[in-house]
Amino acid sequence: MIQLPQAYIAQMKRLLGEAGFFAYERALSQPVTRALRINLLTHPDGMPPRAVEGLGERVPWAQGAYFVEDGARPGLSPLHEGGLFYLQEPSAMTAVSALSPQPGERVLDLCAAPGGKSTQIAALMQGRGLLVCNEPVPSRAQILSRNVERMGVPNAVVVSAMPDQLAARFPAYFDRILVDAPCSGEGMFRRQEEARAEWNEHTPRGCAERQLEILAEAAKMLAPGGALVYSTCTFNDTENEGVLERFLGAHPEFALEPFALCGLPPAEKGYLHLYPHEMRGEGHFVSLLRKSADAPSAESPRRKESRRPRAAETIALPDVLAPSVSFERLHVAGGCLWSLPQGLNLEQLEGLRVLRTGLLLVRGDAKRAEPDHALAMALRPEQARHSVELNEAQALLYQAGEALDLGDLPAGYTLICHEGVSLGWGKQAGGMMKNHYPKGLRRR
Repeated sequence: MIQLPQAYIAQMKRLLGEAGFFAYERALSQPVTRALRINLLTHPDGMPPRAVEGLGERVPWAQGAYFVEDGARPGLSPLHEGGLFYLQEPSAMTAVSALSPQPGERVLDLCAAPGGKSTQIAALMQGRGLLVCNEPVPSRAQILSRNVERMGVPNAVVVSAMPDQLAARFPAYFDRILVDAPCSGEGMFRRQEEARAEWNEHTPRGCAERQLEILAEAAKMLAPGGALVYSTCTFNDTENEGVLERFLGAHPEFALEPFALCGLPPAEKGYLHLYPHEMRGEGHFVSLLRKSADAPSAESPRRKESRRPRAAETIALPDVLAPSVSFERLHVAGGCLWSLPQGLNLEQLEGLRVLRTGLLLVRGDAKRAEPDHALAMALRPEQARHSVELNEAQALLYQAGEALDLGDLPAGYTLICHEGVSLGWGKQAGGMMKNHYPKGLRRR
């Protein structure tokens, strides 16, 4: 049995009652429930290839999501690094489902690392519109950026900034905002001993103050009529209902909005408490707020088109794409050729730490240019000029950085694939496929 802090036990008995607490405590002694999401950007039907082993029933509240059976290790598959799926705790998927982002919208994930919810948003946006993913901690922002790249997201901007820095640049700008706020982490007690060790009876109140500050900045960035989801992976009412009550008291232009997710009780009051003894997952708190359509709106960058991207004359895209594939809004910066998301105003990003501005196509200069790994991850096999299908053993060797003897293939860059999933670039020369898989990603 997991040892819980005494103050936490008292809190949970107050919230759940004696019988509810003992059901919750019993749930913590059971194995962790795992799940994954199929990448809808590459597999829009959400159906996994047969090569993905160990999948159970569908997760009813998230598109393309499946429970993972005990003992299965899908993360070892080359398809994981190929961005076919994202391993994610199932109850955490509820926040994006409640947000319901749509293609073509402007969406902000304000506390985005490591990227599970950002990549879930990107999948529902189908690569159209603008997704800004923010993580204030630079080291965590790097992880976020890598996951955005791995999942082949073409329309994401990844930044590392404090919420007030973003609010100054994006007033009344976004159609939807997700605030999956830093919290006391009570929903991680089963999985992480350190989460239990760090908790004390004063932790929730300190977290609530920070959560209110983040929500106040998010409120400035939401357009009138827009939707905001506030979620935590904790259970106490100080950080959940308490934060909402204080936020709504200070922001009368917002109101809670009822919602319903498949397989879960309806959120008639605009929020859901999810506990591990009542659903398959670690638990979460999810709320949906709507900003009044007639709320005052500051002068917003959304009223003007981005400045014209810098001409891409100095870096040419190598001949790696099928004739039917092209990219627009090309921009050169720092020896990189980018395809910018539609509507992105580069002036809004000046002075911020920016890790990614859409899809990185090429690195190099006018004399020597190489297609970037991010481009490979965003392509399907039929979108490349040349592609080759590997078996699993070959795919693992490729991801370990090995050159491959694949027989007589056309010279030049080739998209390396496994089970129809893009893994990266190779370059056929001298009868061998030279390996262009990034060194920092290679398997040991």
